[in-house]
Amino acid sequence: MSQFFRGGIKLWLILLGLTSLFACTSHSPPSSLAGLVTQAEPAQLGTGAALAADGNLHIVVREGEHLALYSSPDLGANWNAPTRINAEPEAISANGENRPKVALAKDGGLLVSWTHPLAKRFTGEIRLARSGDGRTFNEPFTVHRDRSEITHRFDSLLVTKSGDVLLVWIDKRDMEIAHAAGEEYRGAGIYAAVSTDHGRSFAPEFKLADHACECCRIAFEEDVDGSALVLWRHVFEPNERDHALLRLDPAQVPGPVQRATFDRWAIDACPHHGPGLAVADDGTRHSVWFNVREGEPQVFYGHLQSGEPEGQRSVGGSRAAHADVAVRGDLVTLVWNEFDGERTHLYTQTSSDGGKTFESVQSLSSTSGRVDQPRLAQQGDKLLVVWHTELAGVEVYSL
Repeated sequence: MSQFFRGGIKLWLILLGLTSLFACTSHSPPSSLAGLVTQAEPAQLGTGAALAADGNLHIVVREGEHLALYSSPDLGANWNAPTRINAEPEAISANGENRPKVALAKDGGLLVSWTHPLAKRFTGEIRLARSGDGRTFNEPFTVHRDRSEITHRFDSLLVTKSGDVLLVWIDKRDMEIAHAAGEEYRGAGIYAAVSTDHGRSFAPEFKLADHACECCRIAFEEDVDGSALVLWRHVFEPNERDHALLRLDPAQVPGPVQRATFDRWAIDACPHHGPGLAVADDGTRHSVWFNVREGEPQVFYGHLQSGEPEGQRSVGGSRAAHADVAVRGDLVTLVWNEFDGERTHLYTQTSSDGGKTFESVQSLSSTSGRVDQPRLAQQGDKLLVVWHTELAGVEVYSL
């Protein structure tokens, strides 16, 4: 529960008065949505969050076979009545690495994307719904043309400054083709689709890369020149699951796959632990990621420029996990979960010199139940952490 200022002053602040599933440390949730706190599915706590230019905080959570949008005009002090996103019920994935996403279109619309699991194990479709007023949503549609019952999962959503809406996801169509021909294929593909009408429709999808790790979230951010940067865990030969970075230029032409981390982690499985990425005004790519290096599991922070990461350092202890990163000028903010054997803690740490040095770690919250990954929602100088827990619901902190 903290608010940080560059001068080093630390004021403790929790946003109280949260309604519905939004719980406070010392206040009981109002009865209108109290049931969502006690009945939340522990494995489906994944929450999308976005902070609008008008100051509205929007979050998306799963409620059974529906997604619900909650909006707050005052950074979490009060919440509007929820809006149901998909009128017709359907299966929805809302775990940590594969959570629903929410973003603001340049024409004022609200966009929500998610993975719809299919009957066959590990298969799915990428779905999107759009609202023009934040109160009613158009009928959801499947973004990709391919309708095979295969993996289309782990989507990430980005709205560029030019107004294009981009979706990327993990896709196994090329793996299926290779296996049918008796050929080997490492991992899965990365595919993308682009909308030039603010999310109303998408052009046919296209492949960005082969050999992505199968179940890690994709980090997706806009570069200073308008290109989109895609960062994911990759399966490098022979079987090193480090991270790869690709630039998708403003004309949607993908560049080459570049190795971004060099921890040389050889593992025959996906760790379900994707990276985070934030781009500073000067073009510095601040990143957080999880790997095992020299036998030690660790979250790392560093600058991804070219070649080895610059300023790579460890974050938290040996049980740190699922970090996120945000940057405002020279102020870099990290958040992550860390389990101590009994409780999971939400920690944050800041740097006021662009990531060269960091202040002491600060604790925001802790719980004995299951948790979602912390989400950073940023707009201008405003920065919030959204953390969904099994026992307390969704907590919102201003940084």
